[in-house]
Amino acid sequence: MIRDSSRFQPFSERPVRLVGDQGEWLGAFELDLSDELLVQLYRDLVLARLLDERLVRLQLQGKSSFVAPSSGHEAIQIAIAHAVRPGRDWLFPYYRDYGVASTLGVPLVEIFGQMMGTRADPAKARQMPSHPSSRALNMFTAVSPIAAHVPPAVGAGVAMKLAGRGEVCVTSFGEGATSEGDWHAAMNFAGVQGAPVVFVCENNRYAISVELQKQSGSATIAEKAHAYGMPGYRVDGMDVLACLYLMREVVERARDGFGPALVEATVYRYGAHSSADDDSMYRPAEEVAAWRRRDPLPRYRALLERRELWDAAAEEALRAEANAALSDAALEAEAAGEVPFAWMFDDVYAEMPWHLGEQRAEAEG
Repeated sequence: MIRDSSRFQPFSERPVRLVGDQGEWLGAFELDLSDELLVQLYRDLVLARLLDERLVRLQLQGKSSFVAPSSGHEAIQIAIAHAVRPGRDWLFPYYRDYGVASTLGVPLVEIFGQMMGTRADPAKARQMPSHPSSRALNMFTAVSPIAAHVPPAVGAGVAMKLAGRGEVCVTSFGEGATSEGDWHAAMNFAGVQGAPVVFVCENNRYAISVELQKQSGSATIAEKAHAYGMPGYRVDGMDVLACLYLMREVVERARDGFGPALVEATVYRYGAHSSADDDSMYRPAEEVAAWRRRDPLPRYRALLERRELWDAAAEEALRAEANAALSDAALEAEAAGEVPFAWMFDDVYAEMPWHLGEQRAEAEG
């Protein structure tokens, strides 16, 4: 059970930060994670970054119609994946959460299949690119309508509470989602019902192109939790250890029956909002460069090097291994071939109505 020994206090003005710019440990408590886990977190960060870069290239090559870059968001995404029980807890991600997917264990070939719309996609190419999911891992498909996935996440959380299985639901979104009615309705219902749901806002400050100050009257996202009877936390979303420790705490708090919580992770997306966006129209290059100096990967790598857990040889080997795995998965997904047009009729009804049967036969004809 979560007791008064909680390491983090809600509604703090300053985001939780545990790793300094030079990789120094800033925590007021001992870093008590195993060396194996510390290294694995970095491996997951690198894979997520290289995956994002590869997906951007796929779109530029015309092999995918759309991409929502995630570089800069990796730390909070990896922490989410490590804080839940894969295949037992439930996740309702948003379209930038490929770091969650790859860390949870969604096969890379499925991720590439989904991006390219091939037979390697378990969703049969029925969803637009950058909308990952996994039935095996209880990871619902991301959705395009902003915040539309948040109410279903709360519904799932209420069902988990009624079932009494100790399951937790985590749903993530950008700060733009907090301006949507769906988000507020979901937060209110979760608070009233005491649902075991953790809301994670990956706040990159711009939604699509509008700064937070122009779309929200509150100084922070976390303080919105006051209105819904739940704690709100702010964390440096580019500090993987701060994110992991906090996510573990709020997930276990929900599992122990203390209800929902809101986590605001301050991040920065290095790429445009999507492949359909020109971010140079609303943010200066100097700002992007300044945030790149806070990149979560080199900052965390510096901590590992301080602890003699990482070096240049390990870095080279990891990147070679990850790039090879990504290349193999992309080739396999592409070789799987296009999805037949007639597949659009599958999985709609338990028994196909006669008129759809006729339409399918005509499509296949």
